[in-house]
Amino acid sequence: MVMNVRGYATHSPTSPLGLFNFVRRDARATDVVIDILYCGVCHSDIHNARNDWDGSRYPMVPGHEIVGRVREVGAGVTGFKAGDAVGVGCLVDSCQHCRTCARGLEQYCENGFTPTYNGTDPHDRMPTFGGYSERIVVSDKFVVKVPDGLELSGAAPLLCAGITTWSPLRHWKVGQSSKVAVVGLGGLGHMALKLSKAMGADVTLFTRSAGKGDDARRLGADRMVLSTDAAQMAAVNGEFDLIIDTVPYVHDVNPYVATLAISGTLVLVGYLGPLDPMLNSAPLVMGRKTVAGSVIGGIAETQEMLDFCAVHGITSDVEVIRMQDINASFERMLKSDVKYRFVIDTASMPAA
Repeated sequence: MVMNVRGYATHSPTSPLGLFNFVRRDARATDVVIDILYCGVCHSDIHNARNDWDGSRYPMVPGHEIVGRVREVGAGVTGFKAGDAVGVGCLVDSCQHCRTCARGLEQYCENGFTPTYNGTDPHDRMPTFGGYSERIVVSDKFVVKVPDGLELSGAAPLLCAGITTWSPLRHWKVGQSSKVAVVGLGGLGHMALKLSKAMGADVTLFTRSAGKGDDARRLGADRMVLSTDAAQMAAVNGEFDLIIDTVPYVHDVNPYVATLAISGTLVLVGYLGPLDPMLNSAPLVMGRKTVAGSVIGGIAETQEMLDFCAVHGITSDVEVIRMQDINASFERMLKSDVKYRFVIDTASMPAA
């Protein structure tokens, strides 16, 4: 049995997104059926829709920052009930038995996790379609609870932008004595500022734009450094324990490595691909510095992040849009014309 669902899909790398009728499976015993209320618009949605990373499958319904309410649950589900506010992030399944899954690191599943969209369900071989739609069916192991008090539209981007920045902050044990810098002020960067500040760190924003100072301070930055100003960069040489680099395109990381303290780490969370120009190993060797990468987080870690955000009153800064405005929003995102995340109100879904 299947259920008929409406969504917005693209059918090729050059096609606009438009109304798409498709089917989802009926709930298995361990499934949660969710009426989607809001879905964040991630930069990776554009990359996937346009096949920038190769491997895109069409038709594609993007969206992996999903917040909604439980419509029904399978007979074997005990952790959720109808009416609960819940979220779904970037993955909807994993092998659940490899070494990394056993450690709660499903995002690094050794057998490959199942993405929320642009993937294939390992059980029935149906394509996975994402949150630009009215309803989704997900295994209860990959659903998280949205705590009371979190505004739902602002909570949606926490399922990707939030956990993408939370995971390295937690892994590198950021706390009261930490000095953290964030490269770039966008969807990821603004979350990195909010979270690291709430964790007690001294927080700096690296930016190429002098006009972002007021926003940076409002979001939690203690100071701002213009990365194009050699004097300002020299003034923070050897200072930071952790740098969260959110820039989503090719850029030179060597100037930022110079600002790491001894044993400091720069973590790439925004860019996938070769570094250019070549990374200079000298400061790494001479200062026991590290350039690392990180991607989203496991399900338990995502729940931890949401609970932390509820305690500290943290949500994303969002602009809520209609579903039919998604193509224009993609173009605005490419121009960095959003502060700081678009979120689709799925109630705006056209009837036909």
